[in-house]
Amino acid sequence: MKKTLITTVITIITITFLAYGPALARGGRGAGQSNWNQGTKSGNLVASLPYEELSEVEKTDLLKMVEEEKLARDVYLALYDKWSIPAFANISRGEQRHMDAVASLLDKYGLANPVAGLEAGTFATPEVQDLYQQLVDNGSSSEENALRVGATIEDLDIKDLKECLEDTDNQDITAVYENLMRGSENHLRAFTSLLKVYGYAPYEAQYLSQDEIDEILASQPTRGRGHGRRWQ
Repeated sequence: MKKTLITTVITIITITFLAYGPALARGGRGAGQSNWNQGTKSGNLVASLPYEELSEVEKTDLLKMVEEEKLARDVYLALYDKWSIPAFANISRGEQRHMDAVASLLDKYGLANPVAGLEAGTFATPEVQDLYQQLVDNGSSSEENALRVGATIEDLDIKDLKECLEDTDNQDITAVYENLMRGSENHLRAFTSLLKVYGYAPYEAQYLSQDEIDEILASQPTRGRGHGRRWQ
């Protein structure tokens, strides 16, 4: 009975992520590849908004976020290989689109993409490299820890996106960060829901406050801003 319930819930979650667009059903592209010249929704959104000067803080934040989205994608791919939980495969595709969205901003402003050409599990920043290994090692120890790692990554991502939003007044950067945050909130809901389905203890906040986590989990899933079909 428990296996049947788990299968049913995972199927529902899979369908939810597929609802964000047919790109979710396709495999993610290689690290650092941008959709800027491929007509995707994120690229279209960035192109539709004005070019504005970047501050040094905005530049630093963009470089940080593209690597952080790659961190999420690569950890989820590793944990899917370990546990074959469909949510990891599905959400890793969402993280690929997050990478593509930030990469479109890097392309627009002529910034070198620090993760371009890097293989899965390889990072430009030593601290991110170390964090990747810690998260994979932790998530590989048990299914419960794998799901907690997923929730923790989204917790961190939302916290950092909130801080990045405070650092920018550019319309295109704001639009992308807000979309990424909506996607990360949906991913957090997915991982915490699976913890509940598997009968594990609820996720406890690691980076956001517990009140912020509870507010996200109590709210309805959202979709990001874009042209036509939305992306997450």
